[in-house]
Amino acid sequence: MEGTTMVDQPRERKIYTETETVSMQNDNGSFQDEPRKILQMRALLEKHDPTSKEYDDLTIRRFLRARDLDIDKACAMFLKYLKWRKTFAPEGSICVSEVQNEIAQNKMFMQGSDKNGRPITVVFGGRHFCNKKGGLEEFKRFVVFGLDKLCSRIPQGQEKFVVIGDLQGWGYTCSDIRGYLAALSILQDYYPERLGKLFIVHVPYVFMTVWKMVYPFIDEKTKKKIVFVENKQLKSTLMKDIDENQIPEIYGGNLKLVPIQDS
Repeated sequence: MEGTTMVDQPRERKIYTETETVSMQNDNGSFQDEPRKILQMRALLEKHDPTSKEYDDLTIRRFLRARDLDIDKACAMFLKYLKWRKTFAPEGSICVSEVQNEIAQNKMFMQGSDKNGRPITVVFGGRHFCNKKGGLEEFKRFVVFGLDKLCSRIPQGQEKFVVIGDLQGWGYTCSDIRGYLAALSILQDYYPERLGKLFIVHVPYVFMTVWKMVYPFIDEKTKKKIVFVENKQLKSTLMKDIDENQIPEIYGGNLKLVPIQDS
């Protein structure tokens, strides 16, 4: 359907057997007995919600890793996700018509990939204002709409995306604590292990007051993926992870910005 996008939807299952020798490596570099735990987690999930069998092992693995390979905690997280997805996006996706007021703010773009093949999105915090028409609910739908778009562009063999959060022009009129916390909750609770790195650029001093309020709600794994970039080192910092021909023009690269709804 035009104007919709799908993510983490049922796809072909890949089953790991107990004796499979494929090694899976965590972000911390340590090898774990993940195939066995994936099998155990899948068995528990299917007892509680048969629809979970439609999700592949990579999806289950992301939730398992998000809970440090604790099967019970990962199962609870995944079951919460399934329930949320069925109620929040009962048709399986968010349509453009459901987020028109947010799209009108022209604040989220997507183009290019980093050196690891992870898709890149640019979000302009200075263009975000509390949506008086659609309210917080429409903003949450927009967050899901954007994340789904990103995830749909992740190539095979990769599971994460990269975000450039640009705060050029940000002021207290843009401050939206409820919105920030809602977006953070959606990312951490329902899209675990999807964020590869977050570059925060053009940071005004006044933003740090709001940052101190949001920071305690960010989990430790996510905190390690956040990089504040100095203006003088913007292009050089991005180029450590992104080739110049994949960097947006506004940061000295070659790519033009493409609105998220058109990507």
